[in-house]
Order: sequence, then structure tokens, then C-alpha cells
Amino acid sequence: MKIALAQLNYVIGDFEHNVQKIISEIKNAREQGADLVVFAELSVPGYPPRDFLEFDDFIDKCYAAIDTIAAECKGIAAIVGSPSRNPGIKGKRLFNSAWLLADGKIEAIVNKSLLPNYDVFDEYRYFEPNRTVIPVRFKGLKIALTICEDIWDIGDAPLYVTSPMEYISRLQPDIMINIAASPFNYQQPGIRNDVMKANAIHYGIPLIYVNQVGAQTELIFDGGSMVVTDQGKVALQMSRFSEELQLIELVAGNGEWEIRDNAQTRSTTEQNKIALIHDALILGIKDYFRKMEFEKAILGLSGGIDSAVTLVLAVKALGAENLRVIMLPSEFSSDHSVNDALKLAKNLNVEYDIIPINECFEQFRTSLQPFFRNLPFDVAEENIQARVRAVILMGLANKIGYILLNTSNKSEAAVGYGTLYGDMCGGLSVLGDVYKTDVFGLANYINLNNEIIPINTIVKPPSAELRPDQKDSDSLPAYEVLDRILFQYIEQRKGPQELVALGFNKDIVNKVMRLVNSNEWKRHQTPPILRISPKAFGMGRRMPIVAKYLS
Repeated sequence: MKIALAQLNYVIGDFEHNVQKIISEIKNAREQGADLVVFAELSVPGYPPRDFLEFDDFIDKCYAAIDTIAAECKGIAAIVGSPSRNPGIKGKRLFNSAWLLADGKIEAIVNKSLLPNYDVFDEYRYFEPNRTVIPVRFKGLKIALTICEDIWDIGDAPLYVTSPMEYISRLQPDIMINIAASPFNYQQPGIRNDVMKANAIHYGIPLIYVNQVGAQTELIFDGGSMVVTDQGKVALQMSRFSEELQLIELVAGNGEWEIRDNAQTRSTTEQNKIALIHDALILGIKDYFRKMEFEKAILGLSGGIDSAVTLVLAVKALGAENLRVIMLPSEFSSDHSVNDALKLAKNLNVEYDIIPINECFEQFRTSLQPFFRNLPFDVAEENIQARVRAVILMGLANKIGYILLNTSNKSEAAVGYGTLYGDMCGGLSVLGDVYKTDVFGLANYINLNNEIIPINTIVKPPSAELRPDQKDSDSLPAYEVLDRILFQYIEQRKGPQELVALGFNKDIVNKVMRLVNSNEWKRHQTPPILRISPKAFGMGRRMPIVAKYLS
């Protein structure tokens, strides 16, 4: 039996687009001789549909789409993901379901048992868990059909009290098929591979795993669909960050099903952390613009490393012809910053303009001087400069039709080192989940083969350049120290005593904790942040604003 794995990029709520894409791959797989083609979790509406699931009209469109797809399943079967209504009186009104379609009709519906309700997931908000687990049959094949989280409850510390695969394995299925919508973070590819191998070995049957690809606002899906033998060997590893269709063949022998070598199977080389982040951010930018039907982006190019890396990623995602950069020097801007920015814009062949902000800034100072009570120059004047720049960038964006890309990094966002309605504004935050030390890593990765980002941009001390001789280190610990503390606190959830026990200075730890927690109100007003880490600001990290813990 030939089974096709369809790793596709869906648009949430665009049923016509998703159905056409699914039907196209059904036809493609049929032409290649496939008996069954497998698509991702909630592939029909796109994942995650979130509160769209509360609309009856949305669910009606899911059912109509299923009927359309089923009509195309002649000479081939398909497994697609879509909600199904709960016919019972009790419980939530929907299931998260895998639909087996064959011979022009619905052959079986299997509902998801384990509903994640942590980090970016809130599936228990919408779905009722399945409580009846049995295999589905197709052409003599007994399939343990599961949905994403259903096979993640494996290992020494299971999150759930029951495991659907433990139950279904007692019925001796021939193969596992798992349809998934597993979001990317830079640790996830390795973890995911380990989980898939562990399942195949533990249950002693092959595993077919199909993940979606593409970005859905903050969430990025990397694909990485795979086939694993019952011995835990990866027989097929599909690409990351791109759509793909691959076929494998199962053959029966000695009462068991084995994976036959196929000329189309291949393995992809695992990338390192920085390379994964680089590719993920490019996909995140590209899909945000494509799915929102935006075309052109604008950003302020300061000569610093954050805006430089953001620009390179945006050019790779959108094309240089769709970027415009504005250099906004003040009296505190160094000549080398302007020169570095100019050099980068020319290296990338990006349209640029230079708009000094001195005149606007002085007009604000003059207007406010009678009300500032003769107080000395401080953060108020620094923030006015940042907000003048934001007004200019947003004015150009509104007038000409650009989307402003935010260039703040995670280190700055964590400790509130940014100006609300100034450098924190924008339509999309590209680096908001990337620590400063990893921004340097991205810059060096970008320059791996030739100098794209000027070396001076990378090696000079970071500075906001809002007052004479300003350096980030005047206000913050060295980024090498700060980022390690932030990682342990945000991603690893370590408390202050644990951090001190790890060797960090107590006073620095307390200062960083206070800055992180007292600036939650700022982060609630930032643009959507592309998620590349295990714990990003935004939908996956929910903290109270009015609170006293560690603040």
C-alpha cells in the first residue's frame, strides 16, 4: 500500500483556498499511485482557528468542505483534519477530529483524546476529549489514527492520566498515523523526532507523522513530517519550512507491515539553532504579509544590529523591491551609525531615505519647555526622540501603504528597554522572541559567506543613541549575562533563589526580575511577535499586569 504525506500551508478560515489545495494534492497523490493521502490536524479550517470555532457558520463551512473533499476521494482515500459536532448532550459541542474519506464518502471519524491546554495551546476551551479509542480499517490495514498530542504522552513523566495509544495498542494495530499541528520553536525539531521514535519503538509498529507548515500570525509551523520504522529508524524526513508531498510504501510480510525503500525518500540534515531561527523568521514574515495581503514593508534603519538583521530577513522574505528603509538621525547619532545603515541599504539594493529628526525634536522640546518645570534632560526627552521617529515611520506607512516592521529584540522587551509608541510600535515584531545574543548569532550567520551586514554594525557596543555617549550597558547588565538570566527565568521558570544558586549575582538577579515583571504592561501593547522559542511573550506567556511577585 502506498501512502502519501501531504505537508501543506493552510490559511485559517479560507475554506476555498484550503479545499483547493487539499484536492490538488489528492489528485497529485492519486497520479503517483497512492492509495491513501494524509493531511495535517485541522487542515480544513486551518490551525489554530481559535474563537472562530464558536460560530455555527464556521462549523457549517467545515462540513461543506468535507463533503467537497470526500467527493474527490475516488480511487484514493484521504485523512483530513476538521472539527466535528458532538452529538451528545453533555460536554463541549465540538471534537477535534480526523476524517477518513474514501469512495466519495465519509468512512470514519476519529476524535482527539488529549487536548493540550498549556503554553500556546487552549484546545480544551473548544473541544470535548474523545473517550472511545479504536483502530480504523482501510484496505486490510488496521490504523491507530491519532491527532498530535495523542502520542506526546510518552516518557517518564506523562502529563495525562490516560494514554490513547496504550489502549489502542492492545487491539494490535498495524501502523500509527498521527496528524498534527505542532508549532515550531528552535528546540522542537529534536524533541519531536525523539517523541516519534519513542512511540514507534514502544508500540513496535511503524509511525506516519504529518505536520503542517507555514506561519499563522505568531505561530510558525516547520513541517518536518516523517515516517519512522518499528525499530525507531527515520525512514523519511520531510523538509522544514516548505510544502512537500512524499510517498512511502508499506508491504506485508510474516503478518507484519514494513516500510519498503522508496526512491523518493530522503533525509534532511538537521540545522543548528541559529539556522532554524533564521529560516523560521523568514517564513513568519513571508506568511504574515501573504496571508494579510500586504505587499510592502518599511522600517527605521539605525545602523544598529537589530534593525540590520530585521532588514536582511525582510528582504529574504519579501524581496528588496518591497522594502523601504528610513534613516532618522538625531544630534546624538554617530556618523558611523548613518554610514553603516547606508552601506547595508546599498548592499541589499533597498530604497532608502534620510530624514533627520532634530527639527521635530526641538519643536517638541520648545513646546513642552514651559510645562517641564526646568527639570534636567532625562528619559522624557529620550522617549520623545523615539516617538518622533515612530510618527515619521507611521506617517509614511499610512500615506504610501507600508507595514512597519518592529525591530525590538526579546532582551529589550523583557526588561522594558524600549519606548512605548516609539521604537516598540509596528505591525509585526520580527525579533521580539530573539535574545540579543542570538541576534548577534543571526548577524554572523547572515555574513557566513560574505559581508552583507557591515562588520562595524556587529562589533560596536549596542546603543540607543538618545543621549551623548549612551551605551546599553549603562542601564543593563552585559547581554551575555542578561540573556542567560532571562532564559532561566522565562523559558526555564527558575526563581531568584535558584538563579543565585546557579551562580548569578543576587543584586543583578533581583534587578532583572523587577524589570521583567514591572514591564508586563508594556508588552501587552506590542505588535504580534513571531514565536521561535519554547516560551515567547504573547499568547504563550500569560502574566498579570497588576501584581507584586518579584516586582
